[in-house]
Amino acid sequence: MDLATAVEERGLDSIFFNEHTHIPVGRRTASPGGGELPKEYLHTHDPFVALAAAAAVTKRIMLSTGICLVIERDPIVLAKEAASLDRISSGRLILGVGAVECRGDGESRNVIPAAMENPA
Repeated sequence: MDLATAVEERGLDSIFFNEHTHIPVGRRTASPGGGELPKEYLHTHDPFVALAAAAAVTKRIMLSTGICLVIERDPIVLAKEAASLDRISSGRLILGVGAVECRGDGESRNVIPAAMENPA
């Protein structure tokens, strides 16, 4: 976890890992920055595994899910993962939550938030 130690050594206050459980083959929603989906999206880690590794090599920085896809997770397992990570990191977890980034992500899991069904 060179990144986590570098963040702490440079005096920054937190590290964030986002969650992309999968990338649908056919994207129906544009990439956030426009154009093709950045290749980094294809290599994201599970945020709880990555943050646990970061917790093991740091003492001070806050550890955060940039977004945890709550509707794609079992609520009891998510609560236990978050509580466990918060406990082993001495209270450094910030749990950032969200739904799905794009229609394809939700459709592949049969989960479409109402805001995507009826955009304002």
